Amino acid sequence: MTDFVGRRRELKELREDIARTGLDTLSGRKAKAPRARVLLVAGRPGSGRTALAEAFVREVRDDYPDGVVKVRLTTPGGETVATERAVRTLLEGLGRSTRPGAGEDDLSSELRTALTGRRVILLVDDAADPHQVDALLPDTPECLVVVTAEGPLTGIPDVRPCTLGGLDTPSAVQMLAHSIGDTRITVDPRAAETLAEECGGQPAALALVGGWLAAHPKAAVADVAKQLHDMPAGTSGPLARSFRLVYESLPQPAQRTLRLLPLAPAGFIDSHTASALAGCSVAAAQSTLEDFAGLGLVRHASDGLFLLPGCLAPLLQALLETKERPAEVQLARARMLERTVRLLTSCRAMAEEDEDLVRERLDGLPRALRFADRRAAATWLDTRLPALSASAALAVADGDLDTLARRLVSALVRALAEHRGTEAAAPELYGLHRLVLDVAERRDLYREQAAALLNLADLDAETGRTHEALERYRAALVAGKAANDPYATGRAMESVGGAYQELADWYRASDWFGRALTQALARGERADEARLYGRLGNVHTYAGRYGEALRSWRAAAAGYRRLADVPGQAKALSEMARIQEYAGRPEESLHTCREAIELARRAGDLRLQAALQVRLADTLDRLGDPAAARLHRSAADRLLGDDPAACEIRSDSD
Repeated sequence: MTDFVGRRRELKELREDIARTGLDTLSGRKAKAPRARVLLVAGRPGSGRTALAEAFVREVRDDYPDGVVKVRLTTPGGETVATERAVRTLLEGLGRSTRPGAGEDDLSSELRTALTGRRVILLVDDAADPHQVDALLPDTPECLVVVTAEGPLTGIPDVRPCTLGGLDTPSAVQMLAHSIGDTRITVDPRAAETLAEECGGQPAALALVGGWLAAHPKAAVADVAKQLHDMPAGTSGPLARSFRLVYESLPQPAQRTLRLLPLAPAGFIDSHTASALAGCSVAAAQSTLEDFAGLGLVRHASDGLFLLPGCLAPLLQALLETKERPAEVQLARARMLERTVRLLTSCRAMAEEDEDLVRERLDGLPRALRFADRRAAATWLDTRLPALSASAALAVADGDLDTLARRLVSALVRALAEHRGTEAAAPELYGLHRLVLDVAERRDLYREQAAALLNLADLDAETGRTHEALERYRAALVAGKAANDPYATGRAMESVGGAYQELADWYRASDWFGRALTQALARGERADEARLYGRLGNVHTYAGRYGEALRSWRAAAAGYRRLADVPGQAKALSEMARIQEYAGRPEESLHTCREAIELARRAGDLRLQAALQVRLADTLDRLGDPAAARLHRSAADRLLGDDPAACEIRSDSD
């Protein structure tokens, strides 16, 4: 805020507190291993605590060259942000990717590692309790943590709160002057002081009154002060009186739009959200939001995005509950979710390379819901992601709009995967799959349960949580059987086998691959048969059962031949050649390897050809024919150059 006024004493105290010698408040002795200095700005909602913290950070940020990262720990609606989500936000702000499904302790450890040796300011806004803050504190004293909260953070050592009351009268008048100019202040300075006193020096109340006066240039400052003073006794507190002044001056449609804003997820609102909630046009909603921003009812967050101030949320929620029928509220929520689904559909379509496919997917969508290009769609997804994630979570928690909730989560999963790729989007996808699982379990949707469990287990497996993955694969198998879904059961059985393979339990791995293979054979699923024979061959090889491994790979090669999958057949034969060599049958290995090379040549797979040439050369070396071995290595070099990594063979079933 460039118009920040007053609080010079508080800013001075905060600066001095950075250099203050740290004490362990529990023992009264100097801390042996000081953590980052924690500064607390405490005050009631609307006291300007966030504005003060941000102003202070601007003053000292040059002393922390590694930057500022910010996180909010309470939504405008009063919900506490999960610590896991908060730590992820900070890590992303530091440019660090996070592992999907990682727990709070692991993420906190990653955050502290990321901050080691760096001078960073962590601005932690609206903390609800000390446990939230403790999980974010760096172990390095070179960092600074600035926290805002309503009260003290008992339990965080060595924190002295900078407690805010109202602004002094000159600063409060100056804040009014920023909104309405100096003329009306100069004309009646005593009235301006009276108005500031009626607002209790509270910045949020002053912002509302200043916004109202700016929108009514002919109104006298003294008249507004009298209006506030004469309000009924039931209107308690300067903020409530100032809000009532502004709210009652709005036209009826704007009043209703304002009452519905607490439904916006995480307090983030744009023209589409307001349009859907109020049932008006996007242009009208944008104009209304701009008017609200001028009145201090919402704040500009970023391009086209507004934030509902947390101090106003309880007042608006009370209006929503008393003036809107529950059925109308539910209808507004449904309109908002439906609009979000359609925007996500449009966003996903813009990620397509094929222009005809883009037009097909956008067919039927109004122009207002379309994005200019892929970059615009990706930017929208990035800036709205916190609100989109919150929207999905709230829709699932609601329980009355499960069909819309499932569509919303599905659309968000697809949009993230298309724009970011599944690997980069994995941390967000993990949370979304958990939401799908919540709805599926609540509604006994066994097929969707199985799909969500398989997706979550895959992400667990990719991040090394094999035991957790195994439990979820088994649960997916149960759900798949309940749904009578052969795809889900087959996939689950194969995945259970893969988890046991990762755990080097070869007996159980081969058993589960065998079960999956039996089902594939019964259903005539030839591609699955060939792949599963290969997975069995791998497990038998690892276990040293070369005879069984050869039989499995031979069956895999035959399966790929029937499918006319030449690359698959070539890779299966290459595995056979490897096992024949392990089993002490080098002549057979040479013959099989040459057959595999010919198939790889027919498939045009230069990388596989080169790898097989190297394997053939190694076998010839062991057979005592170094000259022939050199020829094959030269052939590999001609195919791919001298990059040894290019000559590694990996089967599809590894």
